Amino acid sequence: MKKHSYIGLDVHKESISIAVAEGRRNGEVRDYGMVGGSLIALERALRGIKKEGVELHCAYEGGPLGFVIYRRFKAPGVDGAVVAASLIPRKPGERIKTNRRDAIKLARSHRAGELTPVHVPDARDEAIRDLCRARTDAVRDQRRGRQQLKALLLRLGYHYTGKSSWTEAHLRYLRELEMSHPAQKVVLEEYLIAIGQAEERVARLSEQIQLQVATWRLKPAVEALMAMRGIQLIAASVLVSELGDLRRFAHPRQLMAYLGLVSSEYSSGNSRHQGAITKCGNTHARWFLIECAQHYALPPKVSKELSQRQQHQSQRIKELSWKAQTRLHRRFWALMQRGLCRQKAVVTVARELSGFIWAMMREVPVPKPI
Repeated sequence: MKKHSYIGLDVHKESISIAVAEGRRNGEVRDYGMVGGSLIALERALRGIKKEGVELHCAYEGGPLGFVIYRRFKAPGVDGAVVAASLIPRKPGERIKTNRRDAIKLARSHRAGELTPVHVPDARDEAIRDLCRARTDAVRDQRRGRQQLKALLLRLGYHYTGKSSWTEAHLRYLRELEMSHPAQKVVLEEYLIAIGQAEERVARLSEQIQLQVATWRLKPAVEALMAMRGIQLIAASVLVSELGDLRRFAHPRQLMAYLGLVSSEYSSGNSRHQGAITKCGNTHARWFLIECAQHYALPPKVSKELSQRQQHQSQRIKELSWKAQTRLHRRFWALMQRGLCRQKAVVTVARELSGFIWAMMREVPVPKPI
């Protein structure tokens, strides 16, 4: 009979703490020691642990070091898992935290089957995801620069009376402003340069996303999502790169929970209390989904642009898109008439929109990673 050993790895940049739990239920759990942070040092340590006829099952927390160790495990055939750090069982009375204790806890919990593994994307899928996240960072830098510039002008008593900000007329107004002190003019020009650079970054990254998606294996999924109202290339690319193949979710409620869009709950005895959404899971995808859900406040309509995006899609995809429009629009205004605030109504629509996305992705054939 094949024996099993469960390895817990507390991974850091410069060091990796290793603990070993024997396969049987009451087997020994011991601290193996600490090795350097390189993959070579880790492989050498695992070769020292591995015995003939023993299968290793390694687990480490998902964090800033990414999935490099997991992908290295797959090469020699070691069973590896990246686990969600927020879902690791913790005792309320624990007041001591060390690398050694964390590694032992991982090994023991992995043997008990109490760890929740995270989805590890393909290397190419992860590269597209990094590109989408870089664009989001550029958008945030652009927004932050605009807010800082507006705060400066507000402190100095300047008020723009035009209809909309950041148009050509608004930028011309900002460049022609005369400040009372040369230092303030320098600050204004620096803010304008930073905003301009951020805009150029957003444009460059948007262009790169379009080029990379054209040859991506998940391009059919991106095009299918673009057949829905409020979801264009950038939003579809972000959602697909963050969520991956949705076939791993057996039910749309699992996807809703993964996005953190389900209500928190505290129930005891006969009392039941539901609070705000959990906000756990993928923050980036949840943010984009909520932004897209705001389009469903408008009356259902297949616009010229949406019709062009649906041109090469199947009849089933078009039917799902229209069903989503009619149902979510009706749902949004039913909630508004009940007196619910707009933000909560939009989040509710976003939760139901994720269910339509789950159904639509199951209609799209997705090739496996090469």
